[in-house]
Amino acid sequence: MILDKINEDYKNAVKDKDEVKRETLNMLKSAIKYREIELRSSGKELTEEEVISVIQKEIKKRKEAIELYEKGGRGDLVSKEKRELEILESYLPKQLSEEEIENIIKEVINSVGATSPSDIGKVMKEVMPKVKGRADGSLVKKIAENLLSK
Repeated sequence: MILDKINEDYKNAVKDKDEVKRETLNMLKSAIKYREIELRSSGKELTEEEVISVIQKEIKKRKEAIELYEKGGRGDLVSKEKRELEILESYLPKQLSEEEIENIIKEVINSVGATSPSDIGKVMKEVMPKVKGRADGSLVKKIAENLLSK
């Protein structure tokens, strides 16, 4: 399970005195624990998919922070956030290539009969469960919009 790997890597980061990795994994463990408590209050268990979802949310936060720091000219913080981003991405399943995403979207467009950009909702509704955890939602949307506008 991913959580076991995170815990093991956290211990190693502490031993190796890798501050950035230790802080990143500590923050990730906290976010996962918080999600686990949320789920438990509604009678559900923490699943592998939930852990992946938490990791993806943390990755999204890092990407947004990098963008803001770059606009603000804070190169020091950009490099720290990029390092955290790399650490977090290492726990996700192998990501789909743009070509693989495009093929999945084309298949869905044909199956739902989408013909215009106004059908993006129908397409995204079908595509996202197929690529969950293996593709960034904004990339999927961009590719789908591009294909529907042709």
